[in-house]
Amino acid sequence: MELSKRLQTVADAIQGQGAIADIGTDHAYIPIYLILSGKTEHAIAMDVRKGPLLRAKENIQAYQLENKIEIRLSDGLEKLDDAEVDTIVIAGMGGALMARILSDGAHALGIKKELILQPQSELYKVRRQLHKMGYQIIEEKMLIDEGKFYTVIRAIDGDEVYEREVEYDYGKYLLEEKNEILLQFLQKEVISCEKIEENLRCHHTESAKRRLEELKREKQKLKEALSIYEM
Repeated sequence: MELSKRLQTVADAIQGQGAIADIGTDHAYIPIYLILSGKTEHAIAMDVRKGPLLRAKENIQAYQLENKIEIRLSDGLEKLDDAEVDTIVIAGMGGALMARILSDGAHALGIKKELILQPQSELYKVRRQLHKMGYQIIEEKMLIDEGKFYTVIRAIDGDEVYEREVEYDYGKYLLEEKNEILLQFLQKEVISCEKIEENLRCHHTESAKRRLEELKREKQKLKEALSIYEM
């Protein structure tokens, strides 16, 4: 099975060799790939919607992996027991939702798991939630797939707190290694902010003023992150 660049980066981030739960599995591509590649012998493909689970079931049957991949209807980690898996994958959803899934699913994280997370937005909420729950972020990978930026986070048991807001916003490890893809993202975001500012200056409404203040703060954070690359 050939995965997209995004999903391949998610799969490659997994270091554990035990059972895996894929939350929001959709087509079950990741569990199928992990079984076929020998990275795990058992996986649970979970989704809150019946439609994706039906597609997942069809794909699992196509590869004759019914005895190795279990499908389960579940809102996040709700139907996952603590000792069932060693690695939890959550990919392709917003950061606020992902943080909520982690918080609501604390019962399934009593025995600390390897977490592989790929939030689509608001990554700072995910990083903060991980630290709040006693996880440390030990690796982040950033990539571009079909013109879009993605970040994959790997976290394990451990206490950790970042000192600076910018590290939660853009990733401490990405900043420390002066990641080239993050640099592209930061530069793109600065240009985007400046274009929006230019358009908003033509308006004199209260909402336009508030948005300009938000953009000012956003640009300050972007420039703080960019300054790290100049050190």
